[in-house]
Amino acid sequence: MKPTHPILVTGAAGFIGSRFVASCNEQGWPVVSVDDPTSFGARPELTGIEFGRRFGLHDLWPWLQTERPELTALVHLGACTDTMEMNEAYLRAVNLEYSQNIWTYCVKRRLPLVYASSAATYGDGSLGYDDDEALIPRLLPLNPYGQSKQDFDCWALDQERRGSAPPTWSAFKFFNVYGFGERHKDKMASVVLHAFDQIRTKGTVRLFRSHRAGIADGEQKRDFIYVRDVVDVLRFALEKPLTRGIFNLGTGQARTFLDLARCVFRELERPETIEFIDTPIEIRERYQYFTEAKMGRLRAAGYTAPFTSLEEGVRRYVRDLLGGPERT
Repeated sequence: MKPTHPILVTGAAGFIGSRFVASCNEQGWPVVSVDDPTSFGARPELTGIEFGRRFGLHDLWPWLQTERPELTALVHLGACTDTMEMNEAYLRAVNLEYSQNIWTYCVKRRLPLVYASSAATYGDGSLGYDDDEALIPRLLPLNPYGQSKQDFDCWALDQERRGSAPPTWSAFKFFNVYGFGERHKDKMASVVLHAFDQIRTKGTVRLFRSHRAGIADGEQKRDFIYVRDVVDVLRFALEKPLTRGIFNLGTGQARTFLDLARCVFRELERPETIEFIDTPIEIRERYQYFTEAKMGRLRAAGYTAPFTSLEEGVRRYVRDLLGGPERT
């Protein structure tokens, strides 16, 4: 597949968005990029990426309405992804209402849509991590960010039931994505990057202590997924294309934070030194002790490629950090 017309990508200068655009460059897919205009030239890891025509978040709509450009599809990755953001009005505007406008535009112009949901919608995991859409309305996110993603998923499913949906559409509940290009996320960057920086500067990694009986310090588990795998799935959704649905996007295998830290120590060839600190009070009640994506629906839809192991993903990431533009 080589699209004749551009793919419009929101959040194009972000972590996953920029890796997706770079992948489009590799495939020869033309793109139109949407993000904060200051973001495109702000970070060295974006060097060499061809973003095509660029628009700010709000500059996009006048262009779409006046020029009515021919587009192949729309990939909506733009969002506030800060799980500590407590301004619900802001999250509603950025994560819900903006996404509703994107959906409505795709319905009107009959454009395929792929968008980012989040595993944060699963809350404490008491209902499991099954992407059966019948369970979605029952999920209880632990923070306003997760709720904003949940609200849009529910709205999209309701729109589809009312007969108002893009010709094809798919959404992905991203689990814990890590990989090159995330340094700008600061505190919201993956534990892999934080571990890399801590080991190189102090020789030790700080992990949260467990505050739950039966779970040892560092044995909290997440489904860590390498960013290249995420990009490959997004491309698959467009190329196949996936007809419709909300899917999990993780590896399907939870790993401990100790596993992750040990991978980084090994790649940096440093002795293993880990310090456990109390989970901050302000997030302790909302802290997830286990996440693991059930991947059966995406596999049944035809995605058969293996996911990168944590060991291999960390190896590639550390290599990029040591030799790439983010080198510190």
